[in-house]
Amino acid sequence: MSSSQGVVQRSITIEQSEWEKLQAYPRSKQFVQVQLELDGKSYNAQLRHRGGHTLSYSKKSYEVRYGSSSGTTQILHWNAEYDDPSLMRNALSFHFFNQIGVYSPKTKHMELQWNGEPQGVYLEIESVDRNFFKARGLGWRSLIYAINDDANFSLIDPDTNETKSSLFNGYEQQLGDDSTQSRLVTFIRRVNRYEGSNLAKLLSNRLDTNFYLKWLAGAVLTGNYDGFEQNYALYETPTYGRYRILPWDYEGTWGRNCYGRVCDSDLVDIRGYNVVTEKLLSFSKYRARYKTLLLELMDTAFTLDALTPVIESMHESIAEAIRGDYTRKHNFQVFAAEPSLMRRYIVERQEIIRNELDDWE
Repeated sequence: MSSSQGVVQRSITIEQSEWEKLQAYPRSKQFVQVQLELDGKSYNAQLRHRGGHTLSYSKKSYEVRYGSSSGTTQILHWNAEYDDPSLMRNALSFHFFNQIGVYSPKTKHMELQWNGEPQGVYLEIESVDRNFFKARGLGWRSLIYAINDDANFSLIDPDTNETKSSLFNGYEQQLGDDSTQSRLVTFIRRVNRYEGSNLAKLLSNRLDTNFYLKWLAGAVLTGNYDGFEQNYALYETPTYGRYRILPWDYEGTWGRNCYGRVCDSDLVDIRGYNVVTEKLLSFSKYRARYKTLLLELMDTAFTLDALTPVIESMHESIAEAIRGDYTRKHNFQVFAAEPSLMRRYIVERQEIIRNELDDWE
């Protein structure tokens, strides 16, 4: 696993005028021009800030775009992981999802230099885009990002409790054709309005239900409260046109929330928090399948035996770099205690979910 192979080096050279442009408008989506040194090669590249509330932090995250030898544009996300004292939660979560059969970004821990000055440790995350699909031999018809909590598959705006002005609110089309948006809007409208056999047929025809349940189990087991109504990618398979959902932004997991605070292991409901999940689990066959899946994962992938070696290897591989990183919010002692907190979370989460499943039909 790339995440546990140590810390790679990345270097940016930026002109003063481009630096000033970047700093002047942190929330701008405009790129600035930089020179990127990556894996022994130099590239002309574009860079911009990325994130939401994290844009106000002293250590910011970035998106970098550069051309590869094949002529295609490569996109990397450099996450400061400022709220996560372990700097491991995204990497561990994506590792876990890949283990259970849900396609997830590859990650690498990296040390960043900026005009020769060290900027500390970051997590480099593969972009979910056409290169992501190509690397895995996957076809696609469309790709849509869920960018805020309007992406809850509901007819109702979660902030105003009124009908949404558009059912595409909360989404951002990345790949697809002119009918990509209308297909998703139609699916959302029908999910909310159909019942009984019509709903069952819709879910079977337009949703990869087995893949969805794996994703749901992954989000529930890792404890990502923000992962059900945003922070995911949705793509359509080319052959049957069924939606599959992929994870994104799992910093608030494994015993801490998205602000880095230690939280109770029962923070996330076993059923998740969006309309599609509610509709899917209204059918006994899907509840039974989901229960079986959770029990199977808690005997295999979501266990101390399976996860402790990954946690310890990843932790050990970045410890030296973290010790020398003075850009971090948390001190090294907090970092050192993170594997223990993660192991405790796994044990507690197992007990909570098994107890809840005992009360299921």
